[in-house]
Amino acid sequence: MSASKSMFHVVIPARYAASRLPGKPLALIAGRPLIQWVWERARASAAPSVVIATDDDRVRGPAVAFGADCAMTAATHASGTDRIAEVVRASNWAAEDIVVNVQGDEPHIEPQLINALAECLRLRPQVDIATAVAPISSLAEFLDPNCVKAVRAEDGRALYFSRAPVPWPRDAHAAGQPTHYEGAWRHIGIYAYRVRSLLQFAAWPPGHLELTEKLEQLRAMERGMSIHLVTLATAPPAGIDTPADLERIRTLQTGRVD
Repeated sequence: MSASKSMFHVVIPARYAASRLPGKPLALIAGRPLIQWVWERARASAAPSVVIATDDDRVRGPAVAFGADCAMTAATHASGTDRIAEVVRASNWAAEDIVVNVQGDEPHIEPQLINALAECLRLRPQVDIATAVAPISSLAEFLDPNCVKAVRAEDGRALYFSRAPVPWPRDAHAAGQPTHYEGAWRHIGIYAYRVRSLLQFAAWPPGHLELTEKLEQLRAMERGMSIHLVTLATAPPAGIDTPADLERIRTLQTGRVD
């Protein structure tokens, strides 16, 4: 099957037992559970197939009730990528089909971004994975290890991802810290995979770089996979990891029309 004829699927991993916010997929935002907001945004993309992948009937029940296609997966997965790989194996999708991993805690994910990542792979048959970056907007962001930086080639290929401030501005630093961040990119955690690439990736053990930086995408790079970076003008709203994040999103949703 050629890349131009590949199918485009979205899978949304939704684990009930989130350590910092248990029951997160069911947290209510303007009267609807978080996972429904994410599902509705994914359904607004061009993907003909959107699946919620969960390990708990407490998520499956409401998801089925609001009309979602829901797949039950093992509770032992180390990551959302592993959970998606289980769905892909069970679904018997074609090797060249495209799967977009939409995080289950991002209720404001843009459908156009989902489409852009899928289209990126359709247009580049040599690329295994597509993800997104946005410009770093402050020195504090550049120095924050929780902000993952991406180094990008001129043709859009990812050269490296790091929690460290990279690229290091050799001629613009003081007291051991950079003073310049212009031109640096922040990684946005949404991925599109070819089915064959995803299944290969999920079968590999973590490599040295992944274990060192605690960045899963480095496993693919260590094994020689090609990752393309789609550039955004600005970073999308952050997802929900903590109760404070949930309150921020609830406040942001006030007055928002979807």
